Amino acid sequence: MSMNGIDISSWQSGINLAAVPCEFVIVKATEGTTYMNPYCDQTLTQAEELGKKRGVYHYASGLNANEEAEYFVNNIRGYIRKAILVLDWEVTAVEDQTGWVKRWLDRVYQLTGVKPFIYMSNYMVNDHDWGVVADAGYRLWNAYYYAYGTRMGYNPDAPLPGEMGAWKEPVLYQYTSEGQLEGYQGNLDLDVFYGSAGDWERYALGEDRQEDENPPKPPQQMIKYRIRYGDTLGGIARRYGTTVTTLAQLNGIPNPNRIYPGQIIRIPVRSSGVNPAEYYVVQPGDTLSGIAVRFGTTYQKLAQLNGIRNPNRIYVGQRLRVR
Repeated sequence: MSMNGIDISSWQSGINLAAVPCEFVIVKATEGTTYMNPYCDQTLTQAEELGKKRGVYHYASGLNANEEAEYFVNNIRGYIRKAILVLDWEVTAVEDQTGWVKRWLDRVYQLTGVKPFIYMSNYMVNDHDWGVVADAGYRLWNAYYYAYGTRMGYNPDAPLPGEMGAWKEPVLYQYTSEGQLEGYQGNLDLDVFYGSAGDWERYALGEDRQEDENPPKPPQQMIKYRIRYGDTLGGIARRYGTTVTTLAQLNGIPNPNRIYPGQIIRIPVRSSGVNPAEYYVVQPGDTLSGIAVRFGTTYQKLAQLNGIRNPNRIYVGQRLRVR
């Protein structure tokens, strides 16, 4: 059993998934620690509405593995356990490639409880000893263009390369970058997933682990909140699903009845990125689309919920309803 699909980035901005035949779509979300694909949320939202399976990937820069992993997770929180997670590794300038990749994969696994896939060209698969990565259960998405220079449609039986290094076989296979599909005029990367829709969901949920595995619990995440007139610590605690005692201890507040407008406090939220609260306070650097991704919604819905006419104009300290 297999599924046919595509992987895209901002180069395919404006693609209409309703017109393009695909059972799954994997979208570039981030790169390094500064770039986020501005079309990622829009594409993944449409894919969900159409019932297509989804994936998100991070394009590695090869700088600090942990920082890149955290940047990726922080920007795709709304898709954790809803889409498969992938590291796109095409870096050649890093001396310890295996170590870098393992650190990134381990950090994402620690933060999400889901094991990401690793995407590499077949050349890179065989150019290094990836045994430590394969043995840790990180699965391979192999890229090998068996008929380079030839335009083609889907071929779920595309021939695999003879050698795949530390892996016996890939779970995903990208066999051309010159795919031609109805509904899109340019070239597309075409992929085959060796499994069913249920298998895809298990990979996304992290339920493919061995039963005796005990993944480390992700660290508690925090957001910052600026006290507004009329706020009480009890009201804030209820809003964010925590307790007055927890907030007082985290923020060194000796008297929970004495807080003041403008005071900034830290509030714990679930590490999966799903905040039980109904409201979010805009922080420096926030965008409406970024907040939407964090809470698993769309910027259009947030704008409608909050009566925002211009989605590009939000301000620090503004309280937004997110549910």
